[in-house]
Amino acid sequence: MGLFELFAIAISLAMDAFAVSVSNGMVIPDLRLKDALKFGIFFGFFQMLMPLIGWLVGRLFSEYIKTFDHWVAFVLLAYIGIKMIMDAKNCEEASGSTKFKVLLILAIATSIDALAAGVTFASMPFIPFNSIWFCVAVIGVIAFSLSTFGVLIGKRAGCALGSRAQIIGGSLLVIMGLKILVEHVFFS
Repeated sequence: MGLFELFAIAISLAMDAFAVSVSNGMVIPDLRLKDALKFGIFFGFFQMLMPLIGWLVGRLFSEYIKTFDHWVAFVLLAYIGIKMIMDAKNCEEASGSTKFKVLLILAIATSIDALAAGVTFASMPFIPFNSIWFCVAVIGVIAFSLSTFGVLIGKRAGCALGSRAQIIGGSLLVIMGLKILVEHVFFS
């Protein structure tokens, strides 16, 4: 795996976190840069941690992880998405999307695929600079950047849409969860 492949993997892994960040940016009242950075830190950290854990686990548990990772991602994303839809309010009343528990669940849910990617790193004969630390740092920085940027993009569109933004954001999370589930159940 070369640098180009590493960046492609990092961007691909960060796309779920980016989409979740956009959808949450739509419903965060009085968004500040501090809030966007919280998303970036949570998503960047877990996108960095999960491939490292996957790399450490390696081949030993790869088949076991592959059997249920999509179910965990689906349940977590669907739970948060349905909760957002049910709690749909106007932009001024939306709340809770920057709470620690919510960010933790979203960060874990969107980084489960990074865990599987880390497992594949363990079987690769070459990784850039022969360092898993470099690989996970690149993945983390890209996830941090795209997630922070995603929240700010979502905020630009969010208040204009009012409570529909929360419904759209929640629906996106449920759809992403279903996409992960369908891809793993029917196409892997």
